[in-house]
This record gives sequence, structure tokens and C-alpha cells, in this order.
Amino acid sequence: MDFETKIYTRIGGYGRYNRIVSIFSWFPNFAVTLNLFCDVFYTLIPGSYHCKPDPALLPSGFLFSNYSRQGYLNFTIPWVNGSGLSHCELYKYPRNVSNFIDNIPKEIVPCTRGWEYDQAAALQSNYVTEWNLVCRDYWKIPLQHICFMTGWIVGYVLLGTVCDWLGRRQGFLLSVSVSGLLGVAVCLSNSPVVFLLLRLSQGAMLAGVFLSSYLARLELCDPPHRLMVEMVSGFFAIAAELLLPGLAVLCRDWPVLQAVATLPLLLLLSYWCCPSVFPESPRWLLATGQIHQAKRCLQSFSIRNRVCLGEDIYPAENLLSEIDAEYPDDTQPFYHSVLELHSTRVIWRNCLILSFTMFIGTGIQYCFIRNLHSYSHNFYFSYFLRVLTGALGCIFLCLSVNRFGRRGILLLSAIITGLSSLLLLALTQYLRGVLVLLLSVLGLLFSQALAMLSVFFASEVMPTVIRGGCLGLVLASGCMGMAASSMMELQNNRGYFLHHVIFASFAVLSVLSIMLLPESKRKPLPDSLKDGESQRRPPLFLSREDNLPLLCTRRGASEYNPDNYSRLVSATRKMLIKDNLPYKIVVPSQSPLLPSNSEVHCILEEEALREDLS
Repeated sequence: MDFETKIYTRIGGYGRYNRIVSIFSWFPNFAVTLNLFCDVFYTLIPGSYHCKPDPALLPSGFLFSNYSRQGYLNFTIPWVNGSGLSHCELYKYPRNVSNFIDNIPKEIVPCTRGWEYDQAAALQSNYVTEWNLVCRDYWKIPLQHICFMTGWIVGYVLLGTVCDWLGRRQGFLLSVSVSGLLGVAVCLSNSPVVFLLLRLSQGAMLAGVFLSSYLARLELCDPPHRLMVEMVSGFFAIAAELLLPGLAVLCRDWPVLQAVATLPLLLLLSYWCCPSVFPESPRWLLATGQIHQAKRCLQSFSIRNRVCLGEDIYPAENLLSEIDAEYPDDTQPFYHSVLELHSTRVIWRNCLILSFTMFIGTGIQYCFIRNLHSYSHNFYFSYFLRVLTGALGCIFLCLSVNRFGRRGILLLSAIITGLSSLLLLALTQYLRGVLVLLLSVLGLLFSQALAMLSVFFASEVMPTVIRGGCLGLVLASGCMGMAASSMMELQNNRGYFLHHVIFASFAVLSVLSIMLLPESKRKPLPDSLKDGESQRRPPLFLSREDNLPLLCTRRGASEYNPDNYSRLVSATRKMLIKDNLPYKIVVPSQSPLLPSNSEVHCILEEEALREDLS
């Protein structure tokens, strides 16, 4: 049965209860974003740090009281032109020196007693300062981010399939409960390795929270409301990013910030006790053949949306009887996995293209953000500018996608992202700083719009039976793009130019691949693999002649409606089987005034016989 046309409107449509469930599905997005971007503050290297002076490396006759604080640091730490005191080196003097002059013999050695840090942005201590992950151990910082993104990739792929097998609600509850426990465990980490492994595991569970809430929210909306509901969830994520620096300032230490970020996840466990605020998706239940659970879920939606259930002539109960007629009693549930993509053609192509655009949208942001660092080294400048462009990207999608279509805006975003990247790649050394800033902001805005729209577009064109797994693949490709920036930092940005060239070329190539996608604006979500395979690519530009029918017919005042006819038949059948009818059909006791057709025929034959005899 077609869910949009035959079921959705008859259980109240996007009614009051659907709106309430959509509101409660926004809060997981806030909690997930809070835990995701905490990683930015955990791994932020302080702007200024240097080795702790080691008295064992100084001459035996050295007196600290003869020097000021700055003089003491200049005596013990080498000075690097352009960057101040050395981050990783100390002076080592001979022990028997007594004349402290400028040309005293000394050698340079690595730090021996740790480091002294200025306060990092917002936090006084974080993952870097807690375990001194600088200089020779600097590589552990990008490695931690790569492992964190690896956890998200694994979570998207595995828990997306879990959502297709166990349902949206079960996948959500599993992810929330485990991620909350792992968040508490992260606060108690006592070594970098334990911290890394716990964050990797928590990242996998956070991916499941985001994916399951996204699917449940999408499948409860009708086509006109899908975009706005998903974009509002994006604004909840932006609110979490804006709130995070203030929370970091108040918390001061990273374990406290981790505990505060975990608190919303623990509050989401209340959804376990209140099934009505996060119900199972009735669309998924019907698509997988779970008829009894689907009927109970549809009845619940009908009651809470205040659709009448009194008699058979009303939509809800008539709907249940139609479901019984459509699905036999011995219908067994059937589940699909993302591995079945190899047997499809259209679904596989759409998934591959949208994964490609998602990879570009997240991976190329590193190039634009790095140009922002060249304009200003202030951490808050690049942080809030990135958040602001994300908010503007959400607003742009809200205003344009429903009007011009998903494919057209995705194409526009890819073109502007690619052009901005190519201009920065070719003309950075010839442009003024303000123009570089404008191109970077423009590219950052449309690259974020490209990533957000790729996720939304994929959720609309993938069939319900494998939507979790396919959307997980698309989101996992986005995490791969985010991990690519950490790969550059792991190599001290030695491959940055090649990274920029590759992603700029990919952005140009994506323009050609986007033309192969179907358009999902104002169309129902596909439920089965057959529905997903039946999607076709429309022409990009429609002329007026393309919309004209071959035969112009004038629609009559009244049309045949099969739903109304079925209700009339059902009501008539019910009245006929009742014993207390308001009227009674009886056989007449007297002969009729007019003869029947057979009697008239006999009379005519007798008259003809008499004429022949006469």
C-alpha cells in the first residue's frame, strides 16, 4: 500500500501528535552536536607554550635571584625568530661555568621536565595539556581525531543496518544508552590510549543516535514539511555549537566539560520510559511486513491525532480493514540489508553520487578554514565564522530547496564550492586579504550547504527498507572527508596543496554526476527496492511544451474516488446485515396491475393463432 496517499492522510497527516514527536526528535541533534564539537576544545593546542626550565641543565653557580622571570626564560630556552621561545628545546650548560656571558658554551637538548602552557581557548586544561601531547608526541592529536571519526564511520554503517533490522526506536535507545555510559567513562580516563579508545567507541554510538533520530523524524513528515523539519534540527545543532564555548569557559577543565556534554544524553534515556515521545516508524513497520505492530502504531497515531475511530465508515477503522485485505494473516516480516545494493542499479548510483558530494562538502571545508587562519590566528574568529556560515547555509536551503528543487540547489552549491576553491588555489598570492576572506567564507557557506543537502537528498531517494544503511554510507563518507583534514595535520600540512587540488577537482566532477540524480521535491518517499529503482532522472530545464498533455481534456465537476466508493460499499454492507432495519422488503400479496413481459408474450401468440384460424 502506498503510505502517503492511502495511509498517511487517514491517520491525521502531519497532525498535532506528529508535530510533538518532531519536536522531541530535535533534542538528540543538540546532544550529539555538543559531544561532537567538544573534540575541538579537547585537542586545541595552546597558542603559547614552552619547556619547563630544568635546574639540572644549568651551571652549578647559577643564582635564580639575579634574573627576572623573562631573563631566566631567555637564559634557559632558545629563542626562535618569528615565534618567540622555542616550544621543544632547552639550553644545557657545563656544570663548572662561573662566568655567565653571552658566548658561554652550551648545547640544545629536548625538554626534560615537561611544558608550561598558556591557557587554551576557554579551557585551562585539555587532552593536550593533560598528557603533554606536543613536540614529539604531537602526532597523537590528529591521530585521536582520526580515531574519533573512524568510530563515527563504523557507527553509521553498522547502526544504520541495525535501524533497518530492529527499527528506528530500538536503534535509538541502544545508541543513547551506550553513548551515555561511554561519555561517563571518558570523564574518568587516566591515559591518552584509554581516552582515545573510549572516544572512538562513543563516536560510534553518537552516530547511531543522530542517524536513528534523523530517520524517525523524516518518516513522520509529509512532503511539504520534510525540509523544514530537518532544517530546524540543523538549527538545534548550531545552537549547541554557539553554546559550547560558554560552557567551556564555565567548566574550565575537560573532564567537567565532558560530564556536562554527557548530561543531555543521559536525559534522553527518558525516551525509554515514554514511548509516545519517540514511537516506532509506522512506515518502516509496513514496509517490512510487521502488520500487527503497524496496525497498533497506526491506531495510536489516529487517536493522538484525534481521528475518529467509532464506526467502519470512518477513515481509521476502514484503513485497518483495507490493510487486512492487502496483507494476508500469515504475512511474515522481511528485512533487507545494505548489501543488497549490488543487485540494484538506480539506488546504488544515487547512493554513490550523494556519498561523493558529501565527501567533497566536508573534506573541502579544511581548505577554506585554513585560509581563515591566514587572515586571523584567533581561534574564536574561525570558530564562530564557521558556525555563522553553517546557519546561513541552513537558511539558504530553507528558502530555496522547496522552490527550485533538490537537484538544482545541490548543483548550484557544488558549482560555487568548486569555483571558490579553484579561485583560491590559483589566485591567492595575487588577491588582497579581504578578497581571500570573502572567497573563503563563500566557499565555506556553500560547502556546508552541499553537505547538509546531500544528507537530506539521500534520505528522500533511498527506500525505507534500506534507508538506514544507505544513509549511513552517505554520512560515513562525510566523516571520511573530515578525517582527511587530520591526515594533513598528521603530516604537518606537507600535502596541503595536493589536498586542495584533489578536492577542487572533485567538486568540478561532482557537477556532472549530480545531473544523473532524480528529483524528490513533493514526491512520496520510496518504501520498497522496487520503488527506489523506479525513480528516473527528469530533464534539468523544462520547457512549456514539456508540460502539455497530448490530448487536452476538461476535468468534470465530479471525479471517481475509490476511497469514497469503498466507504460507501462498507457502509451499505453494514446496513444490509443489520436485523433492525428501518424498512422491510416484502413480497406483494396481490397480483400486479400490469402484466409481466412473459404474460404479454403469451397473449400476443394467442391472438396471432386466432387470426390464422379465422
